[in-house]
Formats: sequence, structure tokens, C-alpha cells
Amino acid sequence: MRNNQIIARLAALILLVQVLGAAQAQTTVYSYEVVNRYPHEPTAYTQGLRYADGMMYEGTGRRGQSVLKKYSLDDGRVVQSRRLGDRYFGEGIEIVEDRIFQLTWQAHMVFVYDLETFEQLDTFYNPTEGWGLTYDGSELILSDGSANLYFIDPENFVTTRTVQVSLDGNPVSSLNELEYIDGEVWANIWQTEFIVRIDPESGQVNSLVNLTGLADQTTRYESGIEAVLNGIAYDRERQRLFVTGKLWSDIFEIRLVAP
Repeated sequence: MRNNQIIARLAALILLVQVLGAAQAQTTVYSYEVVNRYPHEPTAYTQGLRYADGMMYEGTGRRGQSVLKKYSLDDGRVVQSRRLGDRYFGEGIEIVEDRIFQLTWQAHMVFVYDLETFEQLDTFYNPTEGWGLTYDGSELILSDGSANLYFIDPENFVTTRTVQVSLDGNPVSSLNELEYIDGEVWANIWQTEFIVRIDPESGQVNSLVNLTGLADQTTRYESGIEAVLNGIAYDRERQRLFVTGKLWSDIFEIRLVAP
């Protein structure tokens, strides 16, 4: 397992060098400023983050620790939770009307719950790995750690089309947690401090968000390569942008700063 992590980390670093080189050439790179910070459970291995109706929803990972929970942003108080079976490694989540979807990593299972009660309503089969999940108003959009985004009918979880994400003609892999914001798909690049903003029709990266240094402003429950940036949520009503990481003690509200 450790060898796999080292290989993954090296691949992510190589990708980061490629991204930075391309970005410096012709792609807009935003920096950030912290507007506010909120408590985040530091033992939570964040895989999916979603803000809706004044509450934060989060899906966490690791076998035996994976949960779906709903909590107050201001004080972190959990008002509802559901634990996955020990065999499942939870991944991305998304809300579609009165349902909430939760991916699993390698078990190919997708769980669907009632948004109000968290009662399980359905399950679907996902032929790829499950990483991130978002919704554009008509289709779910899924990442699997590759450079692909899969557009999926939420009624039957059948893929309708696939788009490869690219920057300056080069595929951008390690796409992780997703959020749909104002017509773009925002994606964490796993094990880097960058978010890419993607045109969902073409797969082209429109711009990047450089969050270098943000991890140093929080307390991380574990050291090493696991406690990385992962988690994007957007308050559409008040236009607030939230980000966090696996095993971080804070959720940050940030404002983008143009170059």
C-alpha cells in the first residue's frame, strides 16, 4: 500500500509540474483570500462536500469510518448521520432534488438516500471507481481519478457521455471532488493544492485556483500525504465558496483573487 501511495504522489507531482507550466503559458491562475473559517471534524476523511438549505452535507471515506452526515456550518453540530457498512470506502456525494447520492471507491456501489430522513431508497452499479460527484441540474457528473468526467442519468445511473479534461491539449488526471458552479465543473486535483475549473461541454480547463498555503492555516489530524486538500462546496444563494481537506480541522470560506 505504501508503494502505491508513493507512486501516486510522484504521479501527482509530475502532473502539478505540467499544469503549472501550461498555466503560466496561457491559462488564468487565481489566488485566494480567506474570508471566514468554520469548524470541521479533524478525523473526517473528506470525500464529498455539499452546502444546501443552510446546512453542510459531507461524505467521508476509509473502510469502517465512512459516513454521510449533515451538520451546522457555524458550529459543526451534527444533526443527522448514516454510517456505511465496514466493507465500503465512501466517496463523493451529491443532492438531486429530494435524494442524496453517495459513491463508493472500488465496490462499484452507489447508495441513494432520502434527503430528509437519510433512509436508503435505492442502489446503483457504477462500472468505474467512484471519486467525485456533482450535478448540473439535469445530469450527475462523476470523476474516477482519471482525466475523464462521466455524465450520468440520475434516474438509472447510466452514462450518457464522457468528456476528457485537458489543459493546453494535455489530459489532466487525478480529478477528485467536484462542484458545479455557474456553468463550470470545479475539481480538486488529488494530492495537489490546485482546483481546475472545467468547461463541461469541451472538457477544456478554463482557469485554475492556486490554494498553496491553505493547508498550513489549519490543524491536520495526520501528517503525510493523506491530509490533503479535498472538498468544494458553494452556497448559491449567498455566493459563498467553501473548501476543506481530508483530516483538516477547518472549513474555509474563500474569495478568489484575480492575477
